[in-house]
Amino acid sequence: MHIAEGFLPAEQAIGWTVVSVPFVGMGLRSIKCKIAEHPERRMLLGVAAAFTFVLSSLKLPSITGSCSHPTGTGLGAVMFGPLAMAPIGVAVLFFQAILLAHGGITTLGANTFSMAIVGPFVAVGVWRLSGAMKLPMSYGVFFAAMLGDLATYVTTSFQLALAFPDPASGVLGSASKFLLVFAVTQIPLAVTEGLLTVVVLNALTRFDPAILADVGLARLAGRAES
Repeated sequence: MHIAEGFLPAEQAIGWTVVSVPFVGMGLRSIKCKIAEHPERRMLLGVAAAFTFVLSSLKLPSITGSCSHPTGTGLGAVMFGPLAMAPIGVAVLFFQAILLAHGGITTLGANTFSMAIVGPFVAVGVWRLSGAMKLPMSYGVFFAAMLGDLATYVTTSFQLALAFPDPASGVLGSASKFLLVFAVTQIPLAVTEGLLTVVVLNALTRFDPAILADVGLARLAGRAES
């Protein structure tokens, strides 16, 4: 859901940037601590970053000034926590804006907030809830990635609605229209992302369960699949 360059008023673009910066700073600190304690986690962190870059680059045309795409942040959020995805997400979004013309520099803060902050926090919340409910791992990962993706698209819809309120029904009316248009492409993409995240995490678990246990996912190795 990259919002394109120049599609947000200057004050809103600055505002979303100001809101996002503290999360990026806390995320860098979180990553630094994790890597200092467990240097072997660099490989998994690279996998999470690459997964986010590749999936979020697969965009489909949607609303003028935006697009629909998977986010790829659920995998890293489950493995490293939501804060770690903020600096990863801002780096991914920056290089996509520079190299692929996806999103933009002025909208970097808004896109970071929706894709790299809200999405990962929702994904981790769902993941932890699935653990409390003792759901099979595949179900927990699927719903975490899928709902994290959908949370991003809901956030983007409201960001666009704030920038372009409906003359008659205001921000809420505009948001409902954005949500309806996005839903056509985003719901199937979210389901697909959930399934793909399960496949990738299952593959990592089979490759080296001990590494995943090191990042706090010990329950993956011992949980029955379904």
